Amino acid sequence: MAFQQFILKVHSRCDLACPSCYVYTMADQGWRSQPRKMTPAVIDKVAARIAEHARTHSIVEVDVVLHGGEPLLVGADGLAAIVRRIRSACAAVGTRVRASMQTNAVRLDEAALVQFNELDIRIGVSLDGWREANDRTRVFANGRGSYDAVATSLARLATGPFHHLFAGLLCTIDLRNDPLKTYRSLLEFDPPGIDFLLPHGNWVSPPPSREPDSSRTPYADWLVEIFDHWRNAPTLETEIRIFREITRLLSGAPSRCESVGLSPSRMLVIETDGSIEQSDILKSSWEGAAHTGLNVFRDPFDRALELPGIVARQIGMAALSETCLRCDISRVCGGGLYAHRYATATGFRNPSIYCPDLYKLITHISHRHDRDTARLKGRV
Repeated sequence: MAFQQFILKVHSRCDLACPSCYVYTMADQGWRSQPRKMTPAVIDKVAARIAEHARTHSIVEVDVVLHGGEPLLVGADGLAAIVRRIRSACAAVGTRVRASMQTNAVRLDEAALVQFNELDIRIGVSLDGWREANDRTRVFANGRGSYDAVATSLARLATGPFHHLFAGLLCTIDLRNDPLKTYRSLLEFDPPGIDFLLPHGNWVSPPPSREPDSSRTPYADWLVEIFDHWRNAPTLETEIRIFREITRLLSGAPSRCESVGLSPSRMLVIETDGSIEQSDILKSSWEGAAHTGLNVFRDPFDRALELPGIVARQIGMAALSETCLRCDISRVCGGGLYAHRYATATGFRNPSIYCPDLYKLITHISHRHDRDTARLKGRV
């Protein structure tokens, strides 16, 4: 299936030094040899390749995500220029471009917001909770926490004339932080959605408190507390992506994210030098795990569709392990996030390192979903 989402690593460095970052502190250290930012030549070629792919496959709309590193290190003018160039190329073939950015928001000032408003660039912000929770890990190189700077930027984004640009908050789960306090602290910024992320890890390098042979479910327990509060709230407080996607899957709808379900992955990453890569989360697996050997200066995106790693993420059940195929929730879980399945001997043909957590979370949501559905039917 043709690619519809293009994640542009517009800058390969970051102004924070988070100790658990999958780009800078895990298995793949390829960022060290990457140019700091995309040159105009790379941007022009990326724009041409996206338009070429859209024309070849008659794609009406594509998503372009400005990413890093930290994309705001390019500057608001630079980001605006990238979006304009890609939109111009795609307009020539009749394709619309939805632009967004994932940022730590340290540099998100009002001048930048004015530019992003003109171009309708939506903004997702990474924040891990209240000050103490966030500043455990989201820190500058000198160890100083980033919360105050991010909160100031979020106040600009979440209130007043720019709120419509706010795409939501991304929060990496830290079991040391109380789940409900974390959730409530994020709600203070009135986010349209929250994406709670499991820390990246696999069978070779397990995430914190996730022992490979243990049946304990610390991450499910953390999320279940939030789910029950969220589901019991008298009105919808915000969208929580993982809960909404699991509920959609239980209802028979396809997943819209790669962390659960079996929907084909239709995403590519382009590095600052023009290298075409698979999901950058694969960098948590081993050195070069995301590499394809392709580059926008030589290769159309169609060549990536032939790669085994891409095919494996588009063939659904056929890519799952025997353990997953025997599981009663395999079509909902989908084996979990692809990168979380990695083991040295068997590659990605394994259950997720979070298998017990995913099973408990999904069955908990399923039981609640069934009860609520039965109650609604009883009213008819």
